[in-house]
Amino acid sequence: MAREAAPERRRQILDAAVKVFARQGFHSTRVADIADEADVAYGLVYHYFSSKENVLNELFIQRWSLLLEAIEEADQSALTHQDKLAAVAGFIIDSYRYDPDLMKVIIVEVTRAANSFGQTHLEEINRAYALIAKIVADGQKGGTFREDIDSAFAAMAFYGAIEQLLSGWIFGVIPGSDRDFDEARELIVKTICEGLARR
Repeated sequence: MAREAAPERRRQILDAAVKVFARQGFHSTRVADIADEADVAYGLVYHYFSSKENVLNELFIQRWSLLLEAIEEADQSALTHQDKLAAVAGFIIDSYRYDPDLMKVIIVEVTRAANSFGQTHLEEINRAYALIAKIVADGQKGGTFREDIDSAFAAMAFYGAIEQLLSGWIFGVIPGSDRDFDEARELIVKTICEGLARR
C-alpha cells in the first residue's frame, strides 16, 4: 500500500511546488512553503527530495524530456519541414496553454536563469536547439529552405521567438486566449519559414 502511495505523494509535492514557484518565485520559496501547499509534513518533502533545487530539477527534466521527444517525433514524421517546425511550435505553445504555471517556472527559473539554475542544464537545453537545427538543415538539403542561413542560428531564432511569446503571456503583456495561442503558432512558423524560404 505504501509503495502504491509513494508515486502519488511525490506527484502531489511536485504539483504543489509548481504552484508555489509560480506564485512566489523559486528563490523566495522555502521547503516549508511547498509542504504547506501540498498539505504534507515538512519532513515528508525531504523524504522524496533532498532540496528545493532537487524539486525544480525534476520538474524541468520531466517537462524538457517531453519536449525533446516531441521534436524527435516531428523530425521522424512524414510531414514537410515547415509542418515539422509547426508541430514543435504547437507542442511548446500547448504546453503553456494547458499548464501555464509549470511553463512559467521552467522559463523564468531555468531557461532564462543563465547564471544560476539554467547553467546546470545547458546540455539538455542545447539538445533541443540541435534537434530543431537538424529539421532546418534537412530542409536546406532538401531544397525547401535557403542555405545561406546557419541552421543553428535559425533554430535559436525559432525557439527564442516562441519563448518570447510565452514570456509575453506569462507577464500579461500580450493577449492569451485560445485564439491567440493558435494564431501565434501559425505566425511563428510563417515568420521563420518565410525568412528561411529559398528565393
